[in-house]
Amino acid sequence: MYDVVTFGSAVVDTFLETELAEKHHEFEFPVGCKIVVRKAWHATGGGGTNTAVAFSRLGMKTAFLGKLGRDTNAKLILEELKANRIGFIGKQGDEPTGMSVIIDSKRHNRTIFTYKGANESVAKGDVNLRKLKTKWLYFSAAVGKALKTQAWIARWAKARGIRLAYNPSSYITQNPSKEVFEILRNTEVLILNDEEASQLTKRTGKDVFRVLHSLGPKVVCVTSGPKGNAVCDGQMVCLTSSRKVKLVERTGAGDAFAAGFVVGMERFNDVLEASKLGTLNAESVIQKPGAKNGLLSWREAKGLMKRTRFKTKVERLC
Repeated sequence: MYDVVTFGSAVVDTFLETELAEKHHEFEFPVGCKIVVRKAWHATGGGGTNTAVAFSRLGMKTAFLGKLGRDTNAKLILEELKANRIGFIGKQGDEPTGMSVIIDSKRHNRTIFTYKGANESVAKGDVNLRKLKTKWLYFSAAVGKALKTQAWIARWAKARGIRLAYNPSSYITQNPSKEVFEILRNTEVLILNDEEASQLTKRTGKDVFRVLHSLGPKVVCVTSGPKGNAVCDGQMVCLTSSRKVKLVERTGAGDAFAAGFVVGMERFNDVLEASKLGTLNAESVIQKPGAKNGLLSWREAKGLMKRTRFKTKVERLC
């Protein structure tokens, strides 16, 4: 029996640190030129494996469900899963393993170019339901066949009392399909950022929570980057402010927060404590390069929970 099984993407990331300036929230560089980067490196990534490692380090018995190729990138991902004591209950196929190129600006904001590869081809036949013996399922963004498979598993899990946490991305929420709404109907905990929440609901303020709760989730968490996050259980909205920490690189912050939040719900059954744990994990990640280097262990997280004070506020939804 697992504590959590993650279902999402697995990629190898190529990070490029640049001196590119930003204007109107966009990178500017001429076409056809060669740009020298400050630093470049590779690391495994993707919402499925990032959160799997985060869950495992926080003491959860974890497995990853996804699809890989039979290439060098797949080998790197499998080695990392094994090193972090994460079970692999997915499949390998002929499609190339997914990959991403992450361009980091002078101000440490990033744009990600991602190739889904094998990630989007997870079909029902690739899933062994007998291996999905778990307390929690965690879904990150998926497209293609994989999204349809997530919707199918969400229905199956709800009927068996398995708790589902869902963390979509903007390319899912800006044009949600019927499969997305099927997943939401069977979701217990929904975690998304303010842009994604606005895209999905076409609302602002507390109306965002009202609409999202009407779609199915019992607990809704909306993150706002350095501003903090707001969590609603259908009656109360709990606001938690982020602290000022040294920013090195933002990649993986959302995954770190989401995993910490779900662990907090499992361990404390309290949305405010879950929010604090997620925030601490995200703050730790952005102080180191890469999506996994700053992930907290459960021992580290417990220590920080005891000695860290956050600014919080609780309001009624009505």
